Amino acid sequence: MVATATRSSRFGLRATPQQEAVLRRAAEITHKSMTDFILDSAYQAAEQALLDQRLFVVSGEQSRALLDLLDRPAQENEGLRDLFSRRAPWDN
Repeated sequence: MVATATRSSRFGLRATPQQEAVLRRAAEITHKSMTDFILDSAYQAAEQALLDQRLFVVSGEQSRALLDLLDRPAQENEGLRDLFSRRAPWDN
């Protein structure tokens, strides 16, 4: 989340006492306010949901163009070769 952006939208939430207790404890151990913890967590979940989207609706023309691209013979791609030769950041 961008820390320098001004917050201008308001959300109202209702939680069970158990949910509130878990959220408060998690906020405490991460040294965040409840608002920051909930907003950061929701934002990360939203980003992941968008990245995990697997259904893409396209027009017939777009579908044909994609299938044409997929039917092409493989080509050398030095950028991809370089990228895949590197160690993933989370493996460091």
